[in-house]
Amino acid sequence: MTLTVGLAILAGVVLLGVVVQGAWAARKAGPRALPEPGERQEPSLGEGGMAGAEESPLVDPVASLDEPAVVRPAPTRRSTRIDALIDAIATLTPEGPVSGELALQHLPPTRRAGGKSFQIEGLNADSGEWEVPRPGQRYGEFQAGLQMANRSGAVNEIEYSEFVQKIQPFADALGATVDFPDMLDVVARARELDAFASQHDAQLGAVLRANSVAWSVGYLQQCAARHGFVPGAVPGRLVLPSNDEGAPPVLVLAFDSQVALSDDPGQAALREVSLSLDVPQTPEGGEPFAAWQECARRLADDLDATLVDDRGTVITLHAFATIGQELGRLYRALEQHDLAAGTAAARRLFS
Repeated sequence: MTLTVGLAILAGVVLLGVVVQGAWAARKAGPRALPEPGERQEPSLGEGGMAGAEESPLVDPVASLDEPAVVRPAPTRRSTRIDALIDAIATLTPEGPVSGELALQHLPPTRRAGGKSFQIEGLNADSGEWEVPRPGQRYGEFQAGLQMANRSGAVNEIEYSEFVQKIQPFADALGATVDFPDMLDVVARARELDAFASQHDAQLGAVLRANSVAWSVGYLQQCAARHGFVPGAVPGRLVLPSNDEGAPPVLVLAFDSQVALSDDPGQAALREVSLSLDVPQTPEGGEPFAAWQECARRLADDLDATLVDDRGTVITLHAFATIGQELGRLYRALEQHDLAAGTAAARRLFS
């Protein structure tokens, strides 16, 4: 689920060029802004530094994004699906190899504990690889990973208890002993991870507002299609797909879903649409910011629209340049914490 707050880009007195939204901040203390050029932003993991620093897999807090982070050795990543950086991992050790059929038969019916997802993998006795259990295979060990934070917040004691209640019967059915991490430690780590993520979650949003004649849905789709947009799964959404199979879209062009669902959407009138980029979900190497900026300009020209932020202030070229500089700082901070934008871990954490 996505919860976002506008982050104003300040330059000079106040630069209201774009909206940069922090998803976690909406749940907490209100809007969070990207810093002005020269302003120092603290990416420390939680108030007063790192709680439980010895047990936490995250890096030490850094004094500023302008200074290099002091990094501890990265946790061992045991698979591409379960990650010690963002998952609390329970280890299940059976007395002997377990067939994939038996494991599949006793898997929990759902892979959620409250608002958090969890995954179960087996260590293939033949290949030595962690994988989702499959028929015809034997497994000498299992692991279950509970995601400690997402955009709905940090895992809490109730969610962790539900995770334990779902994994224990699975372990019993396999004749396996299970080693759960300490609940209080997991909750503390989860809050720390959530605090870090709340300071590094951002979306860019721009509004295209009609200068004169309103647009029909068909006309909007025709203009957007020239720039690579296709209909999304949700009414009122056009998306610019990623080149990577299974990856989230690079950009989303959104309009009133009621208009999209009207009996005759071809005749319904639109006067504004929004163009957004979910920063942590998209790899920096694909230059998503450049795509967002270029699409915003070209669509504004094609639609005879003015490009404004959520407060109606016209977005200038200087605003785009300032945003680009601040995004560079955000990308570097995510990389330093082994959560580079567009990686599997970042996509799961910022979801």
